[in-house]
Amino acid sequence: MKVYITIDGGTTNTRISLVVDGVVLATNKYNVGARASINGNTELKTVVKNGIAEILKKTGVDAKSVIRIIASGMITCEFGLVNLPHINAPCGIKELRQNAFDTFLPDISEIPFTFIRGVKTISEDLSKVDMMRGEETELMGILQDGKCAYVLPGSHSKIIFVDDNGVITEFATLLTGELIYAVSTDTILKDAVDLTLSTYDKDYLEKGYEYCKENGINEALFKVRILKNLFKASPAECYGFFLGIALCGEIEKIIKANAPTIVIGGKKQLKEATAYLLKKYSDSAIKLLSDEEVDNSSTLGAIRIYEYQANV
Repeated sequence: MKVYITIDGGTTNTRISLVVDGVVLATNKYNVGARASINGNTELKTVVKNGIAEILKKTGVDAKSVIRIIASGMITCEFGLVNLPHINAPCGIKELRQNAFDTFLPDISEIPFTFIRGVKTISEDLSKVDMMRGEETELMGILQDGKCAYVLPGSHSKIIFVDDNGVITEFATLLTGELIYAVSTDTILKDAVDLTLSTYDKDYLEKGYEYCKENGINEALFKVRILKNLFKASPAECYGFFLGIALCGEIEKIIKANAPTIVIGGKKQLKEATAYLLKKYSDSAIKLLSDEEVDNSSTLGAIRIYEYQANV
């Protein structure tokens, strides 16, 4: 029996999962991430320590049967539990495993830890420089055969390009999720965009995308207010138009890459809107991952990286 605990550490949230023989038995989410330790406090360490104890109790698993605690994401940044430099792309599962950091943290748990490093690209060209922590692990949990572009919508959306051998060649980060939240909660569009809606108008999603592509994001965003006040557009129509604007730059970048296959994960509403636009405007084959595949991607990816042994 193979038992692991995985930790997906974000900027503001931490997810702790317990996995037995490839099956996720339980996942606990805590609204504390690396940001909580920016000022040097120990809140993240306390959350991780207590979270490990809680998930063991929840599942009835003895700590001595856990092979390893595998952690990835912002938990390896300067504000995380262990500060680890990124590794350089191109890289794949082999390099991620070879550069993983094995250690003991007895003040947190008696179980040994393995930390997976983030990935960066280096160039004199600013457009080709980027970095990520956590998405490389998520990617390994959803990796498909062949050359693909992987789109992971979220607070910091990632577009990751992978070659035929499953090696990350380059990637790009877009502030899509944070843009959506900031503009819809802290500008004059606050009363025009309702993020609590469970659906959006797909025709207006297309209109927002096309208007932004033609006129730019600055002008397009104000048109959301025009739609609400002067055209009396419904909340779903305004939301659709707004989402189309927010996703425009991302969609254009993906289309320009001309990848044969595009695999889409990430947050539910963003991934579905992204898939809808790409199916309409791109010639690539589109694969939309299920919510379950997305939810378990970081957990299963972490285990795949840890268990990879070829030439290690």
